[in-house]
Amino acid sequence: MSLAVVYSRGRAGITAPLVTVEVHVSNGLPALNIVGLPETAVKESKDRVRGAIINSHFEFPFQRITINLAPADLPKEGGRFDLAIALGILAASGQIPKGQLDQYECIGELSLGGQLRPISGALPVAIHCRDAHRQLILPANCTQEASLISDASLLPARNLLEVCAHLTGQTPIQSPPPTRHIEQTEFDIDFADVHGQFHVKRAMEIAAAGAHNLLMLGPPGTGKSMLAARLPTILPQLNESQALETAAIASISDHGLDVRRWRQPPFRAPHHTASAAALVGGGSNPKPGEISLSHNGALFLDELPEFDRKVLEVLREPLETGHITISRANRQADFPARFQLIAAMNPCPCGYLGDASGRCHCSSEQVARYRARVSGPLLDRIDMHLDVPRVPLDVLRKGSILGEESSASIRGRVIAAREIAQQRQDKTNAQLSAKEVKQYCELNEAGHQLLEQALEKFGLSHRAYHRILKLARTIADLAGSRAIEMVHLSEAIGYRKLDRTR
Repeated sequence: MSLAVVYSRGRAGITAPLVTVEVHVSNGLPALNIVGLPETAVKESKDRVRGAIINSHFEFPFQRITINLAPADLPKEGGRFDLAIALGILAASGQIPKGQLDQYECIGELSLGGQLRPISGALPVAIHCRDAHRQLILPANCTQEASLISDASLLPARNLLEVCAHLTGQTPIQSPPPTRHIEQTEFDIDFADVHGQFHVKRAMEIAAAGAHNLLMLGPPGTGKSMLAARLPTILPQLNESQALETAAIASISDHGLDVRRWRQPPFRAPHHTASAAALVGGGSNPKPGEISLSHNGALFLDELPEFDRKVLEVLREPLETGHITISRANRQADFPARFQLIAAMNPCPCGYLGDASGRCHCSSEQVARYRARVSGPLLDRIDMHLDVPRVPLDVLRKGSILGEESSASIRGRVIAAREIAQQRQDKTNAQLSAKEVKQYCELNEAGHQLLEQALEKFGLSHRAYHRILKLARTIADLAGSRAIEMVHLSEAIGYRKLDRTR
């Protein structure tokens, strides 16, 4: 029977669903038809496969060839099915044995000369292939990425001939040895580079320890962007499950995955001209946006009011839920998006409101309109708002008298606070639910009175109430305190700058 079945993997979000490539060769007028909802790149594979088979010194059957990509309702895209289609044609025409094909899964794009080219999303494919207990035949250039899955069975090949030689038993492909990935943990920047701004550094330490959202408000040139860029230097490394989930998102994106930093929390800083689709993801074939690419890391939005209002409003739901669902006419994709928002903005249109230089001439109406570009519901989801004033010139020239603390020193305290939270609730403080806030963020009677007074005076919402409690819990963890004391709660309330000014 001239029927061969080869297994491959498609792409749906950050998952890699199984695609069964069925090839049937029969008598009739020479033709090659691909069915199973193929997109243009998949339809064009017939020409690539024909050239690869002929140039690899095999015979391309001049018969009627029908290729079915199942399941039929899953859209197929890209050149990732080229290798599976070529092997199916060779097996169905009797040029290679087909008895052991069910032990393998194949991905890879073919050149006309038969070489295997890398594909995006090799990491999710390796994860699902391991779970299916099959060996994965893949392009050699994808090996470094796929080998992040330490227990996956990989067979890297450079061309179609190597794969066929392995399947016929002539020259077996050797699995790569366990790879020890060299992780790049050094940074070219450090918090010691920033002179002064001790209260902002303290806020950055708290934000890093609890994964809290932070908004910095200050004139141009006071170091807001400089401070935000140094946040990755104090964030702890991701654990293996977090790192693999974040790496899988990077693997399917257009940016690719840097395996040297796969354990480092991502840090994304899109320009304020970015569209809503660029921020949350989109396209006819949905791809992850900036909020998903910063999953388990930080998203920095500089010049926050300069972003389009509709663009900023799309952040409200993922900030609460930690994921984004992108729906299109013919498909839907879910992407994780649990990110830490770091934002910066000027206090007024000219940027110098409250500055010692006295250069601001903005009216109160202009200031109100400028700040209204950032909606109240979005500000309500940001745990910390604080001023970043201009530092004195002598501090700028010489540094502070006490010296500037390094990122390594701050990072040590952040890791210690994260470990306390991990042992207590197995998640960061920013991720606590309302029920968990009651359980882990208890206050004494004096603390309840202080917080209720703050809510009445500043008109805070119930969301802000819970965020203050989470923030106070992080401050207590940094101090090594089991209970939230008045000093911790007072400091947490003090970080609601924009609530106080309203």
